[in-house]
Amino acid sequence: MLRKKLIREAPLHAMLLPGIVLTFIFSYIPLYGIIIAFQNFDPTLMFHSPWVGWDNFKYVFELPGFVQSIWNTLYIAIFKIIGGIVVPVTFALLLNEIRHKKFKKSLQTLIYLPNFLSWIIVAGLLIDILSTDGIVNELLGLFGVDPIFFLGSNTWFPITMILSDIWKGFGFGTVVYLAALTSIDPSLYEAAEVDGAKRWKQTLHITLPGITPIIILMSVLSLGNVLNGGFDQIFNLYSPLVYESGDIIDTFVYRLGIEQAQYSPAAAVGLFKSAISFVLIAVAYFLADKLADYRIF
Repeated sequence: MLRKKLIREAPLHAMLLPGIVLTFIFSYIPLYGIIIAFQNFDPTLMFHSPWVGWDNFKYVFELPGFVQSIWNTLYIAIFKIIGGIVVPVTFALLLNEIRHKKFKKSLQTLIYLPNFLSWIIVAGLLIDILSTDGIVNELLGLFGVDPIFFLGSNTWFPITMILSDIWKGFGFGTVVYLAALTSIDPSLYEAAEVDGAKRWKQTLHITLPGITPIIILMSVLSLGNVLNGGFDQIFNLYSPLVYESGDIIDTFVYRLGIEQAQYSPAAAVGLFKSAISFVLIAVAYFLADKLADYRIF
């Protein structure tokens, strides 16, 4: 019986094989490089560089700007997560109220398109739109507002990163919540109408409770991204002018390891971030199991 099952499922396992091989090559073999974080790494000696223990971690935490980069990462990432839940849920509820199917489909497609654009393309657009002589500042000028240097101001840069990330990704989240809305039993709305409940009451007492499990699930799973401020986005939009408010852990590591060739301290920062992220992901899946009954295994 077992043999027949293995023969029947052999093509499926064969399809998994390339992915497993690539994952092993690019995700597991490089784990050996973790030892760089505990060495005074010299490329000419490779992995035979002298050991320094925890000195790289001590050095990194004493660097000016590192603690600030942690704060910046948390600030930007947390507000991205909050906005990435609130905005899609709100928009999904609004789309759900549209009865004209063609208009609804067109609008859904339109908001979903930015999700497919790379941050290089979006960054180029934002640089033009948000420049001091861009269309946004021209519109603000009509109301007597002085030009704002969105990408060069420590006040406005993190806000710009949060809002642009929400704009780019909320279409995907909207699709997820729209799919969750389809699982709600239509008879509940019919019963509510018989009882005299208007659309707002139906939304409050049927729609929102119906999608609450998926909202909890998406919120909990987002915990693993608390230390991911969005390297692609910020790297393509920031400058030394906004290091104080826009430098996150990933960009800090990039400058430390790639630009300054301090490989060991950069590896130490990366390992520190990975360890914290691992704990957060473990907590996230524990909470997902308890609050949303979601399990991987």
